Amino acid sequence: MMAGFMSYFGGRRDTKQSARDAIVGLRQQLQMIEKKEEYLQKKIEEELKKAKANAVSNKAVATQALRRKKASEADMDRLAGQRLQLELQINTLESANMNAETLGAMKKASDVLASIHGNMDIDKVDATMAKINEQKDIANEIAEALANPSGVLEFDDEELKAELADLEQETLDERLAGAEHVPLHIPAGARRVEERRKILTVEDDEETQLKELQAALAM
Repeated sequence: MMAGFMSYFGGRRDTKQSARDAIVGLRQQLQMIEKKEEYLQKKIEEELKKAKANAVSNKAVATQALRRKKASEADMDRLAGQRLQLELQINTLESANMNAETLGAMKKASDVLASIHGNMDIDKVDATMAKINEQKDIANEIAEALANPSGVLEFDDEELKAELADLEQETLDERLAGAEHVPLHIPAGARRVEERRKILTVEDDEETQLKELQAALAM
């Protein structure tokens, strides 16, 4: 059916545009059928009224009205069939056009992916990642070498600890030896208290002697 429409509209025209034109034409025809159906429906109603009005008084006129009504109803049935076919064709064309557009979009996406992956395969990816990892290892080695330059003297930790212990002991011995020769230092305040105590003791002795002398004279 699509091939027939393409041939009818020129065959080599753009497929999408041809489908749109066909759909537009079908919808226009559908509108004409709908207008014709409206006209026939009114005519059927008019003939029915005329038949009822003359059913008793003029049967011949009533009969002719019924015949015209039946003919209009037959036309309505044919138009209904045509309208159904047009609607089916419109739906089919719209669906086919949507499928074509979807397929076209998918093909474009596929072409873009093919272009992106054209110069890329798993072996090249693995090789690139291997080079990256290799360069990272080299960079780490360089950084480690810069952080620990060669030529730095290394010492035995145990030997350093032993030497430090000797120095500590020597320092303590010197401090103890110096403490033995330091003269006894009495604070000035303590000396004044001691001197005051001695003066008071002497004064007490003199007062005691004076009292003893006074007592002896009194006898």
